[in-house]
Amino acid sequence: MTVTSSIKADERFLRLLADKFPNSSAAVTEIINLKAILSLPKGTEHFVSDLHGASTEFLHMLKNASGVVRRKVDDIYGDTLSEEEKRALCALIYYPDERIELEHTLHRTPEDFNAFYKRRIQQVINVARAVTVKYTRSKVRKLLPKAYAYVIEELLHESTTEKDRSHYFESIIDAIIDIGAAEQLIIATCHLIHELAIDKLHVVGDIYDRGPGAEKIMDVLSRYHNYDIQWGNHDIEWMGAAAGNLALIATVLRVSIRYVNIETLEEGYGINLLPLATFAIDTYGDDPCRVFQTKDFENNPRLKRSAALMAKMHKAISIIQFKLEGQEILRHPEYRMDDRLLLDKINFDDATITVGNRTYPLLDSNLPTVNPRDPYALSQEEEALMSQLARSFRKSEKLQQHLHTLYQHGSLFLCHNNFLLYHAAIPLLPDGTFMPVNVCGKTVCGRELIERIDDVIRDAYYGKGKTDTYADSLDYMWYLWCGEGSPLFNKDKMTTFERYFIDDNDIQKEQKGAYYELANRKDICEMILREFGIDPGKGRIVNGHIPVRTLKGESPMRAEGKRFVIDGGFSKPYQEKTGIAGYTLIYNSHGIQLVEHDMFESKQEAVSSGSDINSRIELQDFSAKRVLIRDTDKGRLLKEQIRNLQLLVHAYEHGIIKER
Repeated sequence: MTVTSSIKADERFLRLLADKFPNSSAAVTEIINLKAILSLPKGTEHFVSDLHGASTEFLHMLKNASGVVRRKVDDIYGDTLSEEEKRALCALIYYPDERIELEHTLHRTPEDFNAFYKRRIQQVINVARAVTVKYTRSKVRKLLPKAYAYVIEELLHESTTEKDRSHYFESIIDAIIDIGAAEQLIIATCHLIHELAIDKLHVVGDIYDRGPGAEKIMDVLSRYHNYDIQWGNHDIEWMGAAAGNLALIATVLRVSIRYVNIETLEEGYGINLLPLATFAIDTYGDDPCRVFQTKDFENNPRLKRSAALMAKMHKAISIIQFKLEGQEILRHPEYRMDDRLLLDKINFDDATITVGNRTYPLLDSNLPTVNPRDPYALSQEEEALMSQLARSFRKSEKLQQHLHTLYQHGSLFLCHNNFLLYHAAIPLLPDGTFMPVNVCGKTVCGRELIERIDDVIRDAYYGKGKTDTYADSLDYMWYLWCGEGSPLFNKDKMTTFERYFIDDNDIQKEQKGAYYELANRKDICEMILREFGIDPGKGRIVNGHIPVRTLKGESPMRAEGKRFVIDGGFSKPYQEKTGIAGYTLIYNSHGIQLVEHDMFESKQEAVSSGSDINSRIELQDFSAKRVLIRDTDKGRLLKEQIRNLQLLVHAYEHGIIKER
């Protein structure tokens, strides 16, 4: 096809493009700009997973860029700064407002404080200069606060080695201090470092549950400059609850109470738990509810209500959950989950339950709300309670805002720069082929399965009042939480009921799907990469979901380097299993690093003493050739833009489109 015929084929599009670039000069200038961008080193990407409400640790990780900022400080200052000075500088970069407030108590005279300002402005500018080298001036300029944009830009691009220019540099700093703008400039520069140290953030699932700060994580992500989310099973649980699935509303409440995480519900999202507390007291007044005692209920400082009341609330919502789950299963025989119908297997006369060929004594037989003739029906009181709770979830403005963010920035999987990101699994049969799964009436497998489920998840939110499939899609959100064919669960069953009511370890076991073992093989990972259109020679899989038990010698790198499992236990409840406090996979222009984090003391310690998350590089896979933007997915898009602009220039030059 000739250039002119290409123009004719794309003329409508090119006329739209001409609105932005009205003449040949404007288009040529943009071509030059885009070609220059292609030659820049690619930005730094960070991959994290399984945050589970660990907001303090997550926020600190963003501020220190998983140790990147400290390494920049070491590279710049080497032995010219003491360890104490480096820690103080890092503390200032991470928490500028709080550290400057602390400095006010350390420096007694204006002269002392002015010297502090001069030293720190120079240092933070040097660090900022080191993290901006990969970006165009235009991109950096867009991130600068308007009040200090000109000054910071001058400082970033001034030479401190040439004598005359060095004097100019110092004169700017002196003027900043003289007019009382030093604090604001330091704070603005530190925030710029936060913005540019991580070019793109990938959250590979499970923001919610376990820890108390999921809503704080979502608040930060909602304002973050560049990120995406691959939904995890705990995210889907909350998304389904916020969208109105009653079984998942009950599940969210049960899990939150079990792990004494009601701050997220009550303080974070304004969910009113008083109706549940009242119902629990009325229903289980003298019942000690021993098997429903919350985790570490005797020593948990977050337990604001009495342990006895929490146990009653825990039991009340658990029974409701089992009923609502039974209703889901009965509505959808295609889920093939009849083995999860257990309330109708209870022998109320002798307080036993028959599962398969065995009969077990119940650990708790006080079940006043379960009707033996219709065990999955909610009582009138339970119906009224769930109606109130559903209204509370629906009317929570912040929860609905965060749900919108999860949908706008989230997906079930992502193909990006030769990485395939998904939270848990691609369901496989034992022979290594893709498992067929019935998804709302259509049996699919492999990539088609994941894409169809992504569509169903969106229908469960956007389809209300618009699609005939909405009700089934909303129900399917629950299947995704605990169904065998769900890529977010992929076990034979979820034995929640058995763990509460039956004292038998064997019956409580959950058999993982074939994927979890097979995906440790290189050939299987290459098959999955091909299925998603990624070159198996270059591609890698990144997922989380299953904590990496470093205490038992497990490695996050699997399948001869084709798959990274980056669930390292950000949240404290998992750290007994992992022995560490999370992983960050870093992909920059030099290659890949896997960073292993130790436990974080506290924000207060970081501000006062400069304590940091101690991070170790677990793996480093660097190439002799730097990765440029032209080598990335963004580069491919820019090349396409250049091609279109070149066609536009040709159209201008040949009079096909008139210049303005």
